[in-house]
Parts: sequence; C-alpha cells; structure tokens
Amino acid sequence: MNVIWRNSVSCRRIRNVPHRYQSGNHPVVPLGSRILSDPAKVFEHNMWDHMQWSEEEEAAAKKKVEENSAVRVLLEEQVKYEDEASKYWDTFYKIHKNKFFKDRNWLLREFPEIIPVDQKTEQKLRELSWDHAKTSAADGFSRVHRPTMPQEKNHEERCGSSDSQSKAGLHFSNLDSKEHRKGPLKTELFPGSNATFRILEVGCGAGNSVFPILNTLQNAPESFLYCCDFASGAVELVKLHSSYRAAQCCAFVHDVCDEGLPYPFPDGILDVILLVFVLSSIHPDRMQGVVNRLSNLLKPGGMLLFRDYGRYDKTQLRFKKGHCLSENFYVRGDGTRAYFFTKGEVHNMFCKAGLDEKQNLVDRRLQVNRKKQVKMHRVWVQGKFQKPLHLTQKTSKLVFSLLSHG
Repeated sequence: MNVIWRNSVSCRRIRNVPHRYQSGNHPVVPLGSRILSDPAKVFEHNMWDHMQWSEEEEAAAKKKVEENSAVRVLLEEQVKYEDEASKYWDTFYKIHKNKFFKDRNWLLREFPEIIPVDQKTEQKLRELSWDHAKTSAADGFSRVHRPTMPQEKNHEERCGSSDSQSKAGLHFSNLDSKEHRKGPLKTELFPGSNATFRILEVGCGAGNSVFPILNTLQNAPESFLYCCDFASGAVELVKLHSSYRAAQCCAFVHDVCDEGLPYPFPDGILDVILLVFVLSSIHPDRMQGVVNRLSNLLKPGGMLLFRDYGRYDKTQLRFKKGHCLSENFYVRGDGTRAYFFTKGEVHNMFCKAGLDEKQNLVDRRLQVNRKKQVKMHRVWVQGKFQKPLHLTQKTSKLVFSLLSHG
C-alpha cells in the first residue's frame, strides 16, 4: 500500500508540472499588443503587431519568391556551404564580434518558461497536493500507511529534480523501483549536476540570449544554463564576456547535426531547450534528426521553445536570383544560410519527435523605417512543445481513481 500511496502523491505532483507552462504566466497578448488601427499613423512607431496581409500582398510575396528561387545554386557549391557551415559562421563572428545582434530582452515576455518556478510557489504546490491527497484518498488507506509530511518532502526532492542524487533520466514510472527505495543513486558528476532547473540554448552565438537569461537566473542559484554553438569563435566570445559565470553556465562548442556527438550532460535532464533562429540555418534534410536528438535531452514535462523565420518574411523576399539552394532555403553573401518555415512544417517536425504542441503561432508584424518612409513585412513562427509526462496508463488510472473518491 505504501507504494501505491507514494505513486498517488507523485501523480498529484506530476499533474502540477504543467503549471510552469500554463497561460496564466504568459503575456496577456502573445507576440505584442501594438495594433495599427489607423493606417495614417503607420509611421508613428517602428513596429506594429498582429498584421493581417491582404490577398494582394500575399500574392506579391509568392511571386517574389518564385522569381528569386528560379535559379538555383550549383550542387557543388551547395556541398561546400554544407561542409563548411561552421567556418562561415566563425568568420561572421570574427568580423562582427558581439555587435551585430541585439540582446533578446523580449525572451522572458514570450517565453516565461525560462524562469524556474519560485521555490515558495513550488513548496505551496506540494502542501496543496498533500492536503488534497489526505482528504481525497480512498477509505482503504489507513494513517499507518501514510508517510509523514517531512518524509514526503524529502522523497520529492530526491526523485523529482536533484539529478546529482538520482539516476539521470529516471522516469516517474520508476518511483517504486528497488533501486529508488534504497536511496540516492551514485552518478558521475557533470556541469550543472547539482542544479534543479536546467536550460540549454542551442546556437548561442555571441550570447545575446545567454546574458539576459543569466541576469534573470542570478537570483535562482539552483538553476543552470548550458549554451552551445558550432562556431568556436562565438563560444569564445561568450566565455570572455564579463557577465559569464562558470558556476551557473557552461558554454561549449557543439554541432547539433552530428547525432553521435555527446553533450556534456546526460539525456533526459533538461527543463527547457531554447531554439531561436537556429534551425533555419540547418539543411532541411537534417532538421528532423536535430529535433529528434534535442527531444531526447528533455525530461518528461520539459519544454522546447522555438522561434524562427516564417514563409515570406522580408528577409526571404530580399534575396536575389542565384542565392536559392532549394525550396525556401537560401544562402547569404557571407555563406550563412536561412530557411523560411510554415506553421504546418513546424508542427509536423516537432510532433514527429514525440513532443506535444502547446503553442504554434505565425507572428506577422509590420516594420517601418520612419526616416525613409519604407514599410516591411516581418513573418516569424513561434512555438512551444512539451515532452509528454511518463506515467504508465494503468498506474495513472488507478491513482486518479483512488484520489477521486473521498
């Protein structure tokens, strides 16, 4: 009976995991709230949100793409861009350093999942779950079989988040295993092994996301940020930054397209993966493999946060003939590449990797140059995808049935 009771409390706890990702913590209006209601005022601001395209504008964009993709880059040149992709990005960062991109301070508005649940909030959820479990459990449970509150707290701390004390990637369905009942399992230490909340940013560049995140996490010492890029020059820029803290961040060189290349941490331990304007630089034939590998790094309930170029963004429309590699995939003059996604493509890719779609939006904005009186349509795709919680259907049904009877 003790095993069943532990599973019931653990199940209650698992049901609380999505609270970190529910809309209550999100902006009231995702993707901005500056709406252009009077076209005469279009040049009063640099950017307008939630822009709807007219049929004429969409037709013009399609025509432009047909024109600039009519001539394809020669196959031998395409092979060179693929084989030497890291070299082109290394050159980019050697030239621009950390001056090209602005810090992404908007990340926390659109992706509040980056912020770990406040410890007090987490403790309150535990108390609420415990109180509910005590009053809702079936009459067949006697007080003799119920653990005391301190024991339950220690149990949750051991098997829920401290991977330095439990086997990496341990599923919730293994809570009643013999090994787990014996106590903490020994495991090899790795960067961030003592953390209880772990984030990985893929394609960190010079740190335009890293440092806004680190600034937020400085009051959350239990959190740890991993960041990687296959351009060694970019990783070096991150490590040399005055705000880089090795105690809470690990920057490393990594090619996500190399599926056999190990990460400096075990699979199944990440709470959040940030994939922002990275996947578009990868060859379309290799994208699914990258997403599949990243999915394996997430713990059950973990989130992958995605944002990238959308179909017919002004960046795509500006390409000249001779820069198209394949359908909706282009190479810039500096050798770096860009793909332009549809909402459907994003959905299919992440769902095939076994993730559940929580958000998938097309972000259409109107960017204006007030000095030149020029209007430009920006299109991005933003999504949030969650790894399903692992709890056997049989145990789940039994536990929920027991908890629903008073």
